[in-house]
Amino acid sequence: MSVFAAAIDALFTDPNLGREATYQPALGGSFPVRVIARRADSITSFGEARLWSEAARFDLRVSEVPTPRPGDRLVLGDEAFVVQGEPVRDGERLVWTLDARPA
Repeated sequence: MSVFAAAIDALFTDPNLGREATYQPALGGSFPVRVIARRADSITSFGEARLWSEAARFDLRVSEVPTPRPGDRLVLGDEAFVVQGEPVRDGERLVWTLDARPA
């Protein structure tokens, strides 16, 4: 295991950063994962207008979810989210960032 992979694992298992969740591929089945949730507000400009929206982005380890796809679901407690758009991996290819919307 590389130093980077060990650092990523430490971040995801930290009880202050990582959260337990359930990943549900669109093709069926489900399994537990650890996620780091980033749920900040987002401001988008459209012409002269500025649009506010809630953004839900989640980081997942590639080792836990090797091939996330749009339409998959992520459940955190009593909240469910649907992956929208193509997931993006970090430079080290260890973490997926998923853009999601409430289900």
